[in-house]
Amino acid sequence: MNRINLICLGVADMEKSLKFYKNIGFETHETGDNPPIVFFDNQGSKLELYPIDELAKDIDEANPPTISAGGFGGITLACNLKSEQEVDDIIEKAKRFGGTVAKQPQRVSWGGYSGYFRDPNGYYWEVAFGESWEFDENDMLVID
Repeated sequence: MNRINLICLGVADMEKSLKFYKNIGFETHETGDNPPIVFFDNQGSKLELYPIDELAKDIDEANPPTISAGGFGGITLACNLKSEQEVDDIIEKAKRFGGTVAKQPQRVSWGGYSGYFRDPNGYYWEVAFGESWEFDENDMLVID
């Protein structure tokens, strides 16, 4: 089980979420504005958007988990980039298209450059660059 093929984000507003992720650069074959489910193609995985109420029912139809609003759920998503400029560009795109900057990009304790934004559903994304980072032929970060 040493892989993650799909990350599913439960969303409150599919149309708004789909538009946000397309605008910040995620690619999908979906052509509708408000589909029941969306898959974005990534290198090595897929990002899925699915209505949060339906996701809770999918987990347990008889007793779905409680959906909490706001707050921090203890998970972040990350995109590791190849330059400080790419970090700045993604943070600006997120802000321009409905995200909220949670932490402006800055030099951080581990020696890199990092910032955070929240998507329209409250999911936190870190965008980061490290000068010593190496990427493989699929643009995946090499971590030894």
